[in-house]
Amino acid sequence: MTSPADPPNDAGASGPGLKLLAVTACPTGIAHTYMAAEKLAQAAESLGHSMKVETQGSIGAENVLSDNDVSQADGVIIAADKDVDRSRFIGKRVLVVAVADGIHRPERLIEQVRNAPVYQGDGHEAERGAAPAASGGGKGRSVTYKALMNGVSYMIPFVVVGGLLIAVSLALGGDTTSKGIVIPDDSFWKTVNDIGSIGFELMIPALSGYIAYAIADRPALVPGMVGGWIAAHGELYDSEAGAGFIGAIVTGFLAGYLVLWIKRVKVPKFVQPIMPIIVIPIVATSALGLFFIYVLGEPISWVFERLTDWLGGLTGTSAALLGIILGLMIAFDMGGPVNKTAFLFGAGLVSKNPEVMGACAAAIPVPPLGQGLATLLRRRMFDDQERETGLAALFMGFFGITEGAIPFAAARPARVIPANMLGGAVAGAIAGVASVEDNVPHGGPIVAVLGAVGGVPMFFVAVVVGTAVTALVTIALMSVGGVGRGADADAGAGGVAEAAVAGEAASSAPSPAGAPVLAGVGSGGGTGAASAAVAAPDATAPKAASVSAAEPRDGGKAEAAPEAAEAAPEAGGQVLSGYLTEQTVRERLAADGKDAAIREMAELLAATGKVADTAELVRAAFAREDQGTTGLGEEIAIPHAKTDAVTAPVVGFARSPEGIEWGAPDGTKARLVFMIAVPEAAAGDEHLRILALLSRKLMGAEFRERLLGAADVGAILRVLGEIE
Repeated sequence: MTSPADPPNDAGASGPGLKLLAVTACPTGIAHTYMAAEKLAQAAESLGHSMKVETQGSIGAENVLSDNDVSQADGVIIAADKDVDRSRFIGKRVLVVAVADGIHRPERLIEQVRNAPVYQGDGHEAERGAAPAASGGGKGRSVTYKALMNGVSYMIPFVVVGGLLIAVSLALGGDTTSKGIVIPDDSFWKTVNDIGSIGFELMIPALSGYIAYAIADRPALVPGMVGGWIAAHGELYDSEAGAGFIGAIVTGFLAGYLVLWIKRVKVPKFVQPIMPIIVIPIVATSALGLFFIYVLGEPISWVFERLTDWLGGLTGTSAALLGIILGLMIAFDMGGPVNKTAFLFGAGLVSKNPEVMGACAAAIPVPPLGQGLATLLRRRMFDDQERETGLAALFMGFFGITEGAIPFAAARPARVIPANMLGGAVAGAIAGVASVEDNVPHGGPIVAVLGAVGGVPMFFVAVVVGTAVTALVTIALMSVGGVGRGADADAGAGGVAEAAVAGEAASSAPSPAGAPVLAGVGSGGGTGAASAAVAAPDATAPKAASVSAAEPRDGGKAEAAPEAAEAAPEAGGQVLSGYLTEQTVRERLAADGKDAAIREMAELLAATGKVADTAELVRAAFAREDQGTTGLGEEIAIPHAKTDAVTAPVVGFARSPEGIEWGAPDGTKARLVFMIAVPEAAAGDEHLRILALLSRKLMGAEFRERLLGAADVGAILRVLGEIE
């Protein structure tokens, strides 16, 4: 354990400066991660302190803080809207704030970190330091958002592995029987199915456990996971169906906040060392488990019984009405008590009334198929992890595994669950009206392929129409209310702005310190070209270059940068790895509105010959703006699009002296407008790298002023040449 540094009171004034560290991170890890790093480093330098900033962006952790850095530090600022491992900062003064505070209040944070509480390893002291600097009421919403996304991110591999193994084993080793699709006990595929079932059983505890972990750190992991297991196993509280993923979300938050409350209890010093590893997990796990079994479990069981009785009273009524109700229930909680009630009701009537199971069988695959289809129809609305999960969901949906849609429902329940229910109701209604029969207690297209369905054509019509309804409604709801994981849960001041800049970025799971480094992040700013990331000749494999604010900003390094920048235009007028050239620079935009500016920028890019369809590029850029503004603030806008309307990456730049209203978080009009367009196949890290480079450099006020004041295209290119 390192000892807390006690900085001198006059540090940064007449005395020596502080040695500070910072970590910046946000859910999507693009622009605001690097903007906060630059602002903090600039503020530290102006106040006479040294600062090293680690960025945890979507392209990996960069400028990673070493043990030596931590041991010598006087304080640590964590400006993040996602989980950052603080265990390495035990014994140091730690201030935790939103990433937006790192951008807008860097000087204030540096003053506050001098009196921040010393982090003792349980997360509580550091969190207290965040309160004074947090933006409005955003902190609470940000914690909820981060916790939910943390759980979803860790749950997804269990869903994919478990679901796909079960699906493969059913397809290759299953036999159609009156009890459903059954795999013989002595079969190899039975073993594969059992392994998949284990993955599926761990899915719910993982969701609950990592929600709790994000709220209260390691002591909350065990109560969260145990609580999730209890929620998933209804037999523990006399229910034929567990509480499903909704119950897991409840237990995750209960466990997290229960542990936080226990941490606040004053205990003798001799007890403190065993609190996080023995006392807190045991007390929290016991309390949460007993509470769920004896308090929450009984209502869940009651709901299950009453729903079953209610459905029994509906038999003999309109087939369409019964199909709608069963479809709504099947799609609601995807494995929870409502879903299981409908499924078991249909399964119980297989031998007497197979039409009831037919409606269930048509609705069962709709949620995963619909969500998977949505990721294909509007790829830009989903991050890379969600698109991969969407492909797995399509596969699981074919085999009747409704749980394949759970990651989407857990991430944005207010949009996904209604869409799932509407599609399920449509599928159930069509199957009911058409008297589709299912003679086994299973669902999905697989039962039709294996010959267990009567009325196969209408069964597939029901599934296809229900799937289309779910996909289209999901897309519509996401478009109306904003897109990305932050759409349902307020990501806080920094998270919302970041989601607007790059809603299509990677997941919010914490980036490991050892993640590959694709572009260095400097903590300098202003004119210091040494602080900018230096791209390698091969644009797809840039070198990492990271410096701290303690390094000289003047002298040889700083003076060499303009010379290098001068050389770039003479060598062909290419900057940003050749993506921005004199062809794609315009001194003055004629447009006076955002839409007109995007059209004008698209025409500018088309002059390079790399735009195959200008209208489609404009449409893609507009679609990106519909997801959230690309106005960053600081008089900057960076509209961007991933589309095959361009044949190669291309970047354009133009100025608007009067400024264009772009909906930026800080209310400033955009005077500096960059447009990035990349083909779908080349999007990945190169797209993110360009955004990161621009974001870092544009945080320098002096750099922006020189860019605005450049006399002509050649002068603009010389200034922009400093970015690389």
